[in-house]
Amino acid sequence: MSQAFVREEDHQWLHEIPGTISALVSYLTRENNGIRVYEKRKLMKDGLEVHEMSNGLSYSKDARGKWQINW
Repeated sequence: MSQAFVREEDHQWLHEIPGTISALVSYLTRENNGIRVYEKRKLMKDGLEVHEMSNGLSYSKDARGKWQINW
């Protein structure tokens, strides 16, 4: 079995990650080629708990508790 095939099977989407901040940090660090991503600050915006991350994006959970990017 080729390495590329094994790697492709390991891919996850953001909405598949468990709803914890540690799971989000692990996922984002993996997606960032192993360069650590961390939470810069947490704030409330429009009734949502928003996590501003060191990768320049902000994330919150939707009504089902799944992670989403805040635009």
